[in-house]
Amino acid sequence: MGVSRGLRVLVLADSRAYHTERYVEAMARQECEVHLASLERGEVKHVPLPRRGPIRSLHYSLAGLDVRRLVAELEPDVVNPHFASGYGFTAALGLVGTTPPIFLHLWGSDILVVPEKSRLHRLKTQRALARADAVTADSRHLFNAARRLYPSLRGEIIPWGFEREFLDLHKSSYALTVPLRLIVPRRHEPIYNNMFLLRALATLLNEGAIRLTVPNFGTLLEDFRRNAESMGVNDHIAYYDPLPRAEFLQLMAEHDCYLSSARSDSSPASLIEAMALGLVPITADIPGVREWMTAETGFVYEPYVGDSLRQVIRRLLTRADDLAPLRRHNLERVRQEAIFEDNIASMIAIMQSLVTDPSR
Repeated sequence: MGVSRGLRVLVLADSRAYHTERYVEAMARQECEVHLASLERGEVKHVPLPRRGPIRSLHYSLAGLDVRRLVAELEPDVVNPHFASGYGFTAALGLVGTTPPIFLHLWGSDILVVPEKSRLHRLKTQRALARADAVTADSRHLFNAARRLYPSLRGEIIPWGFEREFLDLHKSSYALTVPLRLIVPRRHEPIYNNMFLLRALATLLNEGAIRLTVPNFGTLLEDFRRNAESMGVNDHIAYYDPLPRAEFLQLMAEHDCYLSSARSDSSPASLIEAMALGLVPITADIPGVREWMTAETGFVYEPYVGDSLRQVIRRLLTRADDLAPLRRHNLERVRQEAIFEDNIASMIAIMQSLVTDPSR
């Protein structure tokens, strides 16, 4: 197999995830022949992998032979699973001793959370890492955590990034509004800890000092809504449904601040989006965000401490300046390090090098 015709890549990923759709479309625009296979049933074009048995966690293990057959049929130059303990493990089981190199995407929770669930979860993740010819992680924090699981790991740190075409959505005015508009763009799931934000900010919401925008989706949405209603703050919260990419970024750009209380993270794409758009980032001070969150970038608060978060926001409410240097610094850093198309090109270059490396 050569690569003169353009790299042929078999991607194994969740076909429901918008990040997957963005990724395969970006690869195709850079002249790769991309085939997506998935156990999930999303709307993006994909080869459906059979889901065998009633236990979802076993679907990934049992799909190994299906992936092997697909490799024999498609003859890809590279197999590119996303999420180590899921599709990375599928590829490790199905592609023992086969030719295509495996380029594994690490996503955060697959390395930072899953291996701590049990010894079996840890072994599955380690096997995926051991079988990968190279990995990409979006932060040094995540890459180092993966290396603690498998010290011989090869790979590079490449942030997810922000599309060049949307840089024009960067805020035209930095003036902070009253009430202060904060957006929480992480869906309602346990790992994102949105309920903490609701409890911590109830007083400020009732005072009319801030207005919160949150997703209208996630497994904990109804709990969030019920709690907001019982606290009497629902009139100060806006809920948004899933939106096309340009509309979502335009919605983000209409806010003053980006807000996250994630329990675990690794250079979150939403944080980079906020920096590109000119929002003031506010995040819980956890290791996964520290590579992007500095004193020049935004504001951090002590995780799970409502008073710490309220102090940050009250200081913003009383500021006389518009934080223009911080916002310009963030935009420039995104331009230098996190343009989506450039970072996809870097990933393609790694895959190309794996195909042509005789020592692999």
